Order: sequence, then C-alpha cells, then structure tokens
Amino acid sequence: MKTLLTGGTVVSMDPAVGDLAPGDVLVEDGVIVEVAARIDAPDAEVIDATDRIVVPGFVDNHRHTWQTAFRGAGADWTFAEWAVAMHGTVKPHYRPEDVYAGTLLGRLEALHSGVTTMLDWYHVAGTHEHEDAAVAALRDAPGHSIFCLGAGWGTPDPVDSDVRRVRDVLPGDGPVTMALGLRGPEATDLDTVARELKLAAELGLRTSLHVDLTTGAVAELHAHGLLRDTTTFVHGNGLGDEELRMLADAGSSLSISPDVELKMGFGRPMTGRALAAGLRPTLSVDDVPSAAGDMFSTMRTAFAVQRGLDGGLRSRDLLSFVTLDAAASCGLDARTGSITPGKDADIVLLRADDLTVFPVTDPVASIVSAGHPGLVDTVLVSGRVVKRDGVLVDVDLAALRTRLLASRERIAAAAGIPLDGTWRPRPSSE
Repeated sequence: MKTLLTGGTVVSMDPAVGDLAPGDVLVEDGVIVEVAARIDAPDAEVIDATDRIVVPGFVDNHRHTWQTAFRGAGADWTFAEWAVAMHGTVKPHYRPEDVYAGTLLGRLEALHSGVTTMLDWYHVAGTHEHEDAAVAALRDAPGHSIFCLGAGWGTPDPVDSDVRRVRDVLPGDGPVTMALGLRGPEATDLDTVARELKLAAELGLRTSLHVDLTTGAVAELHAHGLLRDTTTFVHGNGLGDEELRMLADAGSSLSISPDVELKMGFGRPMTGRALAAGLRPTLSVDDVPSAAGDMFSTMRTAFAVQRGLDGGLRSRDLLSFVTLDAAASCGLDARTGSITPGKDADIVLLRADDLTVFPVTDPVASIVSAGHPGLVDTVLVSGRVVKRDGVLVDVDLAALRTRLLASRERIAAAAGIPLDGTWRPRPSSE
C-alpha cells in the first residue's frame, strides 16, 4: 500500500533531507520511501498536505497516564501535595478497570496532540491484573507505546518474576514494548539497582529513573559503575554540572518536564545546563493533574524559561528535543523521530491556515512559539492514518468519556474527596 503526502511544508528534522516548501513524502507499507520536492506516484492514495506543516510524530518519554481521570486537580499543588493526593489518597482505590480507563484516555489524548510514540511510566498498583489492564489499554490505542514497569511511591516493588512475566507478554517487536522503571539510590540500595540493571540487560530492556531534587545520586551510581547508555534520568533538577557530564560521558539521557518542575518547585528546567554538559535533553509531560498533556506547551515553557535565563536555544532545538532526541532516548532513533527514507511513517500534519499561526513565516518557530493541539489535523503511525481532519479514527470517545468519569467518581467517593476544586491535600509536615 502506498500513500503520498503532497504539497505540504516538510520539516524533516533530518539534515540530509532538509526542509521542503512545498514537499512530498511517499510512504509504502508503513515506511517512508522518498522525500522530495515533487514525487510522481499515480498508484498511491493521496493526502493533500496543502496549508499543512508536515513534521515527525512527537515522542514523549515520560508520562503517567493512570492519573488522567484527575486532570487539572493538581494545578495549584506543590510536589508534596501531589504525592499525598495521587499516591497516598487516590491510588489505593484504583481497580484494574480504572487503570485501563485512565491509560487509554491518556494515550489517546497524546495521540490526538501528535505524540506517535510514548513511554508510559507505570507505578499505580502492584497486582498482575493492574499491570495487564495498563498493557491492554496501550494496545487498544493506535500508537507506538512503551510500558515502563516501575515501582516506588507505595507500589509494591516488582520482583524478577513480575518483570519476566510482563516481558513475555511484550516481546519487543510489536506496537507496545517494555522498559523497566528503576528506583535508584534515593529509594533503595545500590545492590538492588545493580540487580535491576542486570535484569534489564538480560531481557533487553531500556530503563528510566526519577532523580528529582537530590544532588549526588548520579555521582553515587557513577562511582559504582552503574551508569548506562540505556537509562533515561527524569527531572534531575538537583544534579550538579559534574553529574550532568557523567551522564553525557555514559551516553545516558535526560528527560525534562518543565511545567511540572516549575509549578511543583523542583527548580528551573535543565535544558541549558544539560546542553553545556554535552547532553541532548528531551522533554516530557509527566502528569496531567498538574500540567497540560501536549508537547506544544511543554516546548513553549522550556523555550521561554531558557531564553529568559541566557538567551540560549533556538526553536529548532526544542523541536529536536521532542522528536529525534527523544526517539534516541528510547533507542528508537533508527525507526522514528525524523522524516527519513527507511524510517517508520510516524508523521503529523499541522494546520498552517489556522488563525492562531497564520501566516506562517518560519514553520518551526510557529510550532514552538504558537503551536497547540488544535493544529493537529492528521496523524499517521507506521503509515496508518489514526487521526484525519482533526478527528481520531475509529474511536468511540463518547463511551470512553463516560467510562472515565464513572471511574473518577467512584475513586473520589471511595477516597472521600470532593470533585469541586476545593480539595487541597495536606502533607504530614503541615
């Protein structure tokens, strides 16, 4: 099957391909086969990309979709309040069906806003039924997803047999694959970290690790030879410059969630310091109770903060952070992250005629400075159109909305919390 995207403004994110205005992209059997100013393919299905900016699908390498039902509830919360609310108050009442509903709606939301690849950092509950519900939801959403089986925050720690069980379900060659969420030296001993890294290597899994405000965590891992080029460190606002260089030297990745970090008091996003240390940072949403669930707002926050600090970064840097750099952090840069012949056809068409961006003078600057989910007209995942004319394809959103609302109401009632915006969790220190 062939599909021809024709007449769009192509921002390939591949220096060898460049940008084309106008340009065509030919897809065959889910793979990009040609990118050129003009392609003649009379036997292809044609998608008219006139007045569209054609970009690689976004990659979000750190999101907790199980929290989707409580969207916006934590806009005013501190980090301590969020921890009490989500992990201490509502999480104990999650059933497998609640995990499924939140995960599915969260993944569809990401897809709706152009995220074709997403790592779902799972730490909601420790039963096999809960894990299976999350995996099933990711499979039911038409995108590339990585199920990152994590622990901590009151969730029972997965033992080797749990990890192996999920790995057997997700062998690594389908649309949903697996990663392992590490606890790290802030939450466990170094022998456990070493054991988990060994298990991940044996099973061919990449790993992800939260390091929030504690300085010294990376140095401790470095001193014990536990830094890997397959690990993504999340946040890292407390890391020193030398620790950032350790990550760069090890080939590790850094995922920055600028909206959550600023609002919850972690500190300034680490984009500038990471680049200075030789790291290519990536961006992620983290959670929607506290922040928006799209990469446009994430890029804009990171861009504005760093420009305000030192005038550094250019808009193309930000777009790279959520495409090619993020794909590399997931070990997928050979398959996605740029519009390159031979890669999967993970492609997003953005409306250039929308009044919020029209007229488009610089397409990359327009995306980063003024982009929003309303611009996302068409989304292809491995060449399959999963969103067309602004609407997700073959998705019963009305039924899913009803299901998620029922889930939220049941959990809130069981937890004894109001849903009228008056609830403020109280950390034990207050």
